Amino acid sequence: MSASGPTPEQIASCDREPIHIPGAVQPHGVLLVLDRDSLEIRHAAGDVAGLLGAETWIGVAAGAVLGDTLAQRIAAVTASGSGGFVGALRVAGRAFDVSATFQADKVLVEIEPGLDQALTGAQILAQLEAAAAAFERCPGLKTLYDRAATEFRRLTGYDRVMIYRFGEDDAGEVVAESRAAHVQAFLNHRFPASDIPKQARALYVRNLVRAIPDATYVPAPLLPPLQTDLDMSDCALRSVSPVHLQYLRNMGVTASASVSIVKDGRLWGLVACHHETPRLLPYDIRAACRALAGGLARQIKAKEEAETYRERLRLRSLGDDVIDALARADNGDMALEEHLRDLQRLADADGVAVFRGDRIEVAGKLPPHLALAMLRDWLLETAGDGAAATDQASTDIPDAVAFRALASGLMGVVVERSPLLAILWTRAEHVETVRWAGEPVKATTPDGVLTPRASFDAWTQTVRGRSRPWTAGQTGAALRLRDDLIDLRRARRSAELNAHLRATLQDKDELLRQKDFLLREVNHRVQNSLALAASFLTIQMKSIDDPVARGPLEEASRRLTAVGLVHRRLYRGDQLETVALDRYLTELAEEMVGTLDEAWSRQLRVDAAPVTVPTDKAVIIGLVVTELFINAVKYAYRGQPGRMDIGLVEDGDRLLLTVADQGGGKQGPRVGFGSKMMDALVRQMGGVLTYHDNAPGVRAELSVGRF
Repeated sequence: MSASGPTPEQIASCDREPIHIPGAVQPHGVLLVLDRDSLEIRHAAGDVAGLLGAETWIGVAAGAVLGDTLAQRIAAVTASGSGGFVGALRVAGRAFDVSATFQADKVLVEIEPGLDQALTGAQILAQLEAAAAAFERCPGLKTLYDRAATEFRRLTGYDRVMIYRFGEDDAGEVVAESRAAHVQAFLNHRFPASDIPKQARALYVRNLVRAIPDATYVPAPLLPPLQTDLDMSDCALRSVSPVHLQYLRNMGVTASASVSIVKDGRLWGLVACHHETPRLLPYDIRAACRALAGGLARQIKAKEEAETYRERLRLRSLGDDVIDALARADNGDMALEEHLRDLQRLADADGVAVFRGDRIEVAGKLPPHLALAMLRDWLLETAGDGAAATDQASTDIPDAVAFRALASGLMGVVVERSPLLAILWTRAEHVETVRWAGEPVKATTPDGVLTPRASFDAWTQTVRGRSRPWTAGQTGAALRLRDDLIDLRRARRSAELNAHLRATLQDKDELLRQKDFLLREVNHRVQNSLALAASFLTIQMKSIDDPVARGPLEEASRRLTAVGLVHRRLYRGDQLETVALDRYLTELAEEMVGTLDEAWSRQLRVDAAPVTVPTDKAVIIGLVVTELFINAVKYAYRGQPGRMDIGLVEDGDRLLLTVADQGGGKQGPRVGFGSKMMDALVRQMGGVLTYHDNAPGVRAELSVGRF
């Protein structure tokens, strides 16, 4: 035996063995290859004459060998395109099961020994129901495996039945066993992945039950030979690789069967059955095994999910307790240092380290701080936005071999990189003694051809440098803790920001109150000053009888009225920055009419759309409207009451304000002091003032932007 075992090239060559086209069958049955159209026999393998009593069969119709009833059933399933069990056949007192499959233009009919007394559907169903009920009553996976081994042995009658589970490395482990007292035990033994080549694993998914009644058989070839290879993947009688037959003989096994346990479309494991003497597994029992294996796979999935769910609930509760404690703490996630033991329990770890900036806080059994600094760098490089986890740190981090006794297992998350906050869990080395069913290497011949292992005596191997593996629930709990810590940090930062904003707003409100007080005080003084000036003008006007001399004083009084109105509007409400221009124009008109003859109140009309403008612009517009109104009184009506219209409409992002009379005043702009002041105000607003014939009278139009 080669001490180093087979090379990867030799294993790959074994994986490429074309086991699906052996060109022969196991001789306990017969394979007939029919033409799909005529159902005539073209080829056959097995003892057709001895088992079926047909000396001549090439070119013969299937009905002549199998009987017309079975031939008609084969024709019916051929027409429907469905395969499977066709019926039972008796020849010379022996019972046979007949099944059919299809391949291109061929029909493959298999005839194999059946039960002398066929089981009724009720019998099979009762046995399956009892087994399924027993599976459901199992409280956990270990008891389920044990029960499955017992039920399959009861169903098949083999000496030894094993529940064989594949690991992530494709090696298999016997997790349960039911056996006769005289046969060798393989419970808890492992079998290397190379014992089952890749193409054989693929066929286990395709054909759920595989039986070898006698491993000492001599293959029965197809006759006459086909020009092209016949794919026998779906044939129960397909001949087995000579390497596998020798493998069974080396184990002391004469008859074997395997039932695939397929979970979520993947090969989870096998029900491996061994017998020391030849033993058939008829079609009825194989069908029952397929059904029972399907129920077992569903129960495995359900119990795995239940265990995972319970673990996640437990870990979520632990994680919630940590987060709740941190949320109540005054120092936020800095309180992690006070809950290191809780973090350790969360991951069932031997040690835990919290990295905060340059600080390292630890609990449990851990490597020295210098080693932890190196592991921190590994965590930052590996974790990303997920969880970094390994159960063989010395393989992933060569320098970690120095402290593998304390930290062969690593799992960690990075909460924040700047400033750094990360958590690392460690697990000590778990020295494991693995019991193999024989030394896990295949032998090679001098010419490099692989041969099956010759010994299956227990062979132990000590595995070092590995820890207990991290479960999906534990890595999920670490990620959830990371996300909760991020949310907690954000919530605290938001609370701090809100508190700062509230303080800022309070300061701003106080400043606004002071500003409002000062502005109102200024307004009060401005109003007093305007009232004083208006009183002075009124006194002056009463002392002057000459209308011409009194005119300028009246104009000045109206201008003071416009300015005073703006100030009163500003400080009447809470809004200081803007003015409702429509209301302002209405009140301005009322104020201006109040300084004239009472008859003017019936002549002035204001039609203004609801518009809000900045206060400074409202002041200027008010002065322009006042000046236009004064001009109309003075020039259009010579001081006598007349029709006056003030309008305001929106035109996109601009305002169009009109002051129109129906008098006989002068058309076009004027050049007096008031007109010059008005032109300056219009330019200040970036507006345009034009005059038009109102037929009769003058219509002044002011176009100005809203803001």
